[in-house]
Amino acid sequence: MQEKFWYLKRCDLFERLDAEEIEALESRCLMRTFARKSLIYLPSDQSDSVLLLASGRVKLYHITHDGKEAVLALIEPGELFGELALVEPGQREEFAEAMIPSRVVLIPGEAVRELMEKHPEVSLEVTRLMGLRRRRTERRLKSLLFRSNRERLIHLLLELAEKYGRATSDGLLIDIKLSHQELASIIGSTRETVTVVLGELQAEGYLLIQRRQVILRNLEGLAASLGVSPPRVGRSGGDDLSPSRFL
Repeated sequence: MQEKFWYLKRCDLFERLDAEEIEALESRCLMRTFARKSLIYLPSDQSDSVLLLASGRVKLYHITHDGKEAVLALIEPGELFGELALVEPGQREEFAEAMIPSRVVLIPGEAVRELMEKHPEVSLEVTRLMGLRRRRTERRLKSLLFRSNRERLIHLLLELAEKYGRATSDGLLIDIKLSHQELASIIGSTRETVTVVLGELQAEGYLLIQRRQVILRNLEGLAASLGVSPPRVGRSGGDDLSPSRFL
């Protein structure tokens, strides 16, 4: 019981609720554990609840008409997903899959809507979350339409550096393991192309690849190649409960 309370209290959406309200919400929630690569929901599932990731990592994705996976977002601990259930109950529109062993709190949509009516700040936070997701989608669409494969990959590396970057003696480590296929699924490319571009960037001294992890050795140079400012970095470790800027 107390475990769900703790996760709910740490979520930005509910942090302003008092203990009694959190306890009432907690009593209506369920917590489930998902093994790596197990599906949390499918596009055909009913969207009558919103989900809070307590631990682990989840990816949201579509399957294209030609059978390819298109990653929409990576969800980190403390983030909500499946939030369209709050405004458009019906069927889910994407797959949600646990990338690593994950724990998820299922929150009835009706319970959240009741809080939205009672607390304007909860309603505002839901609106902000949806706006943030929309901006990510628009940013990604522009990238797919107007950038080359190399530019899209560099843009992704900079975003990952901002969210997962950790300083090491060799450079800025992107502290998340993603396969070349997963990177390709995010930027709308192919595994072979990602492998070639990463090899080029390594040969040019921009980065170093070690055990499925990327170390950026020239962050400023990568940013300059896109004509943008270097991302803010400086993660000290632990769960990042701020809203993801990724995708």
